[in-house]
Amino acid sequence: METIQLFKVFMADTAANEVSNVLNSGYIGQGPKVEEFENNIKEYFNQDYAFTTNAGTSSLHLALHLLKKPYYNWPGIEEGDEVLATAMTCTASNWPILANGLKIKWVDIDPETLNMDLDDLARKITPKTKAIMLVHWGGYPNDLDKIKEIQKQSEELYGFKPAVIEDGAHSFGSEYKGKKIGNHGNLTMYSFQAIKHITAIDGGLLITPHQELYRRGKLARWYGIDRDGNRKDFRCEADIEEWGYKFHMNDVSATVGIENLKHAERLVSKHRDNAAYYDKHLQNTPGVTLLKREEGFDSSFWIYSMLVDDRDGFYKHMKKCNIIVSQVHERNDKHTAVREFRTSLPTLDKTIDKIVSIPVGWWVTKEQREYIVDCIKKGW
Repeated sequence: METIQLFKVFMADTAANEVSNVLNSGYIGQGPKVEEFENNIKEYFNQDYAFTTNAGTSSLHLALHLLKKPYYNWPGIEEGDEVLATAMTCTASNWPILANGLKIKWVDIDPETLNMDLDDLARKITPKTKAIMLVHWGGYPNDLDKIKEIQKQSEELYGFKPAVIEDGAHSFGSEYKGKKIGNHGNLTMYSFQAIKHITAIDGGLLITPHQELYRRGKLARWYGIDRDGNRKDFRCEADIEEWGYKFHMNDVSATVGIENLKHAERLVSKHRDNAAYYDKHLQNTPGVTLLKREEGFDSSFWIYSMLVDDRDGFYKHMKKCNIIVSQVHERNDKHTAVREFRTSLPTLDKTIDKIVSIPVGWWVTKEQREYIVDCIKKGW
């Protein structure tokens, strides 16, 4: 059996030709292809207030930046305020918190989902808690209704609701109670990095719950310049009301995104079909604990994670089987860069050395998934 990869880049057959057309068009920066991709994405998510960036990390950075300014009944975020976050994620989820001058407060994990422990989240909210950075691990949604209840409790205590930012890097196509992630009233990021469900070579998306955040975000992704407004001449901008960054997508990436998005439903369906096979055939396997599945929590299974006993032995066994497996992300709280925020996370401590993900993506054939299950069932 040839090596079964944990990740693989999907590229539509039409992408190369369309990219070639853009490269020879004389317009490769943010232009008509970015606008076309954004319109297609808005239709996919049924969202009016969505715009692209050059990376998912940039989208998270921008989300926190936008929240610094008060609007409606939102008090704004000040330097030194807290963001509640999970350590069980890519560092790309948490480094934007530091980049915005904010403090991380770690929340423990739920061992049944590897998402945040929402009871621990509720306990850790203080008057300094201005935002909650959610990660839908593997694509499995957090309980967004319970999070709304926690926000209301905080409002009763402190006079405002902490903003929720959903990191959807794992969860393109995931749904919570029949609606895609990004349709539940929160700022939501998606990533179009190389190995995600849909790639644009690299890139990100930010969905905002309000038109004002959308307006400011589109300006802030390009230095604060209103590219659709009045200009002194074709090069020189008029007044900039709020400074920004160089976080915009370009037409080359957008073109790849346009072509790959056409295959989104098929790709996500393949991930889900493979995951359903594992759910059925790995039940009651000695040494394996499967994660929770609940009606209304519909994962797109960017990865298929489970808990295993003797993970080092499991790694060696799967290597002999030519199957690539991994924990996928290192816990962020152990890095020197965030040592000042370290705290007790007992469930993560007990769980971290059991977490492993097996190949589940669109490239895994029926024969390969059967082989993967057979290898696991042989024991290690």
